[in-house]
Amino acid sequence: MKLSPRVSWFLTAFGVWSWFIWITFVKNLWQDGSGLAFDDAGDPTGYFWVHLLLAVASFVLGTVVGLIGLRGVRANRSRA
Repeated sequence: MKLSPRVSWFLTAFGVWSWFIWITFVKNLWQDGSGLAFDDAGDPTGYFWVHLLLAVASFVLGTVVGLIGLRGVRANRSRA
């Protein structure tokens, strides 16, 4: 399968965006002071675990998509 340069760059940018967004989200989740992520004793709640799982899954998928885009960018450069 050949990816166009435009699609390759889009996928690469999506991967970079995913890293930025989900790392920031996990930092904010970890520092949550609203009482949603941690109970009064400081233990993680169900909200914390569900959102951490969503963030990790999205981070992994974003990384895979970004790597596919990067491979497309490299392939397009070698063809040119």
